Amino acid sequence: MTQAANDYEGLQQGIEQVAENLGEAPKQVLVDGGYVNANNIIQMDRRGIDLIGAFGNQHLGRTERRGIAKEFLPEKFTYDPDNDIYLCPTGKNLVHIKDEIEGRNIAHLYQAAATDCLHCAYKEQCCPKAIKKGRSITRSEPRPEVAALAAKMETEQAKAIYKQRAAVAEFPHAWIKDKLGLRQFRLRGLEKVRTEALWACLTYNVQQWIRLSWRPRLTL
Repeated sequence: MTQAANDYEGLQQGIEQVAENLGEAPKQVLVDGGYVNANNIIQMDRRGIDLIGAFGNQHLGRTERRGIAKEFLPEKFTYDPDNDIYLCPTGKNLVHIKDEIEGRNIAHLYQAAATDCLHCAYKEQCCPKAIKKGRSITRSEPRPEVAALAAKMETEQAKAIYKQRAAVAEFPHAWIKDKLGLRQFRLRGLEKVRTEALWACLTYNVQQWIRLSWRPRLTL
């Protein structure tokens, strides 16, 4: 149980609980998209834990569109990989300035010389808000660990493993909500809520034992 607004923080806490209960961390974890953020991907990679999770669509890069004419949108700039520079539509260079970490991505920032832009006849169409600096654009790419997970989740083996999640994780949640009526907690405070959740899980386990083990033996 946690008071976090999202699931991100729960994965590493869960790994620590497994290690405490069983004496070793799991070799593989299967999670949904709520746990697949950059920090968890990197931490699982560092710990040598095979992460299988819903990857989702990635939004790479930033687009500077406010006040910029369509002729000067980022896709109109040409990247020269040999020199690691961009060429603007008028032929001026944008050189690499710095890299920034943006969630799952590495953002590479390129910028033109201020003198090139301030004296350019197309300044108002290209960078109307730039006063002391030249036009900049960003090229983003996934961090290495993120790219590796994306590639893995495209394999048939990873997809087959992920399909197991519905039966293992979603069915118990659906049963507890529908059969036991636990759609919200009736108590306040983490300790009381943990107790309520524990009783719900215990009831679920007993019901599944009756359904799958005890009741079938009555028909023998």
